[in-house]
Amino acid sequence: MAMDNRAAVKRVLIITLLLNVFVMVLKVSVGVVTGSLSLIADALHSVTDSANNVLGLITNRCSSPLPDRQHPYGHQKFEAVGALGIAGFLAIACFEILQSAIERIIQGGKPVTISVPQLWLLLLVLGVNIFVAFYERRVGKRVDSPILIADAHHTMSDIWVTISVILGLIAVRLGYQWLDLVLAFPVALMVFFSGWTVIKENLPWLVDEMAIAPETINDIALKVPGVINCHDIASRGVIGRQVFIEMHLIVAARDVKTAHQITEEVESCLEEKFNPVRILIHVEPPNYKSNQISF
Repeated sequence: MAMDNRAAVKRVLIITLLLNVFVMVLKVSVGVVTGSLSLIADALHSVTDSANNVLGLITNRCSSPLPDRQHPYGHQKFEAVGALGIAGFLAIACFEILQSAIERIIQGGKPVTISVPQLWLLLLVLGVNIFVAFYERRVGKRVDSPILIADAHHTMSDIWVTISVILGLIAVRLGYQWLDLVLAFPVALMVFFSGWTVIKENLPWLVDEMAIAPETINDIALKVPGVINCHDIASRGVIGRQVFIEMHLIVAARDVKTAHQITEEVESCLEEKFNPVRILIHVEPPNYKSNQISF
């Protein structure tokens, strides 16, 4: 059975929400004062960071891994839905960045001005972003939370965005005004890539993609004494979060008690390798034959 990690996830999300709001306010303030398109776009990216934390808190409240009457398989798909919501926010940020850059190319804009104290403020922002990304990723891996890992991916993209913006603004201060506009496009690409990574990691959970190759499950089952045949194997979920396995077994047993002991041993072997896992085994009569390992 999966562990309930919601208290740890909630604590991390609250801490990072406060830090992301602080970062967002600093970026917006400096961006408005300097007139930097790349920095305003980066501030928009940080708005999604805060929104992601709020979304994560809401999702975390609904994502108990423990089953109940209405959700006998648990609630963990809520967390995967939340991770896809983060990808949606990233897509919005990407669109807004590209739209602002194109408008600046067509309509033009005021020259960007940046002072040394403002650059130091942006370095402070960068330090906060680095702390948030590594903190979320470390805790997310420790408690096995996809919402924290997904948000850490988002914040990591924010780090590269902020580094690019700071370098661009240094170049602007040296007289290269065009660089601020040019940097808006790679910023958008980094945001898009971050969103795609989140989708790729969470979609298999939502569409019940095969979690474990049926041949692997078959090999483990056949090593258990008393197992004659293993067929119609299916699995779903994500290894390390929660996996569900179904299979049919033919066992060498003359009574129900012996058959039960053999299936318990098969379950124990699978749990040892893929825990947390829930397993459903259907025992066939000894004279039943099937070579169909999977569906």
